[in-house]
Amino acid sequence: MTHHDYQARAELYLGRDWQTASAQGPRSFGTAAKAIRFANEEAAPVSLRGARLRIGERTYRGKELVSLYRSRHYPLVRKHQNAVSTATR
Repeated sequence: MTHHDYQARAELYLGRDWQTASAQGPRSFGTAAKAIRFANEEAAPVSLRGARLRIGERTYRGKELVSLYRSRHYPLVRKHQNAVSTATR
């Protein structure tokens, strides 16, 4: 994901599976970075199982949201600074 993508508007679907997430509908965020932060810091961990993040035509799934959050390119301050693994630095 590029810096520009982190700044793009995004829709976040959360649920224990995709059917639940889809039925509950999306939450809209002004930036993908804020949606990623919400998914990783505020949402119940089980909800990442069915998670989808839509940015324009691109879609990211639960495990990808964790990777994007841990990326050294992630632009926001993390709640837990140790979330960045040495593998992503």
